[in-house]
Amino acid sequence: MHFDYFLHPGSDPTFWVFVAFAIVVAIALFVRVPALIAKQLDARSDAIRNELEEARRLREEAQELLASYQRKQREAEAEAEGIVAQAKKDAKALAATARTELAERIERRTAMAEARIAQAEAHAAAEVKALAADLAADAAAKLIADKGAKTDLKADLKAIEDRLN
Repeated sequence: MHFDYFLHPGSDPTFWVFVAFAIVVAIALFVRVPALIAKQLDARSDAIRNELEEARRLREEAQELLASYQRKQREAEAEAEGIVAQAKKDAKALAATARTELAERIERRTAMAEARIAQAEAHAAAEVKALAADLAADAAAKLIADKGAKTDLKADLKAIEDRLN
């Protein structure tokens, strides 16, 4: 190094660069650029902090909403299971009612058929009795009329029996 630099500092360009740098730093300090930069950094930091808090709040709301939807889904599933169970119970009740009604209809029809059969049997028995009475009356009239003529009583009874069958 030359000692010349310390004796004549204005002749070296490095000196002038240093002086210019010192003036820029002095102006920056006078205008309070560091305070402005700090203020902008603080504002940016606050904005980031606010965005993080908003994101956290939104995340919590989303989790609450998800929990609410999951709860509603479980409730809907439980309600659907209840509806299915009730439908099965109703179906069983309807089937039992249908079986009971069918059994009652069958019993009524059986009773009506039995009544018709009994009525037909009674009617047939009455017809047989009427026919037997008619035949007996005819046979008696024939016997009375043929009293003078000798007829075979056994043959007449056989003829009456054949007519009854």
